Amino acid sequence: MTILKGFTTISYWADDLEAAANWYAELLGIEPYFRRPAYIEFRVGPDEDELGIVDAAYLPDGWVRGAAGVVMHWAVDDVHATFATLQEMGATPVQPPIERGPGYVTASVLDPFGNVLGVMENVHFDERHGSPAA
Repeated sequence: MTILKGFTTISYWADDLEAAANWYAELLGIEPYFRRPAYIEFRVGPDEDELGIVDAAYLPDGWVRGAAGVVMHWAVDDVHATFATLQEMGATPVQPPIERGPGYVTASVLDPFGNVLGVMENVHFDERHGSPAA
């Protein structure tokens, strides 16, 4: 029996939902496909992974935002270039690009809203999706 079937949605939090929606729309080059007063969602990449931005007023009691806990890494073609672009857009470095082995490079930042945003060159992702880097 498979318990975890796959990634569905990652939720990031923002005090200013509209500013976060605009920032991510610029980063992703797409507009959100779903909007509610306290929630905005994008579909990203070939698998249409869901990136949700939630009004921070709905942050569960006791949750802490910032560089702690789980890092979700988004596939990119060039971690170094993406890391630089994210900083130019106002993100704060958490971990600079690190080679984890042949075909795997990771880095992470805090977006301007306090969420950890990981990026990764991943040869398996490229092979699965026929990316030019494969």
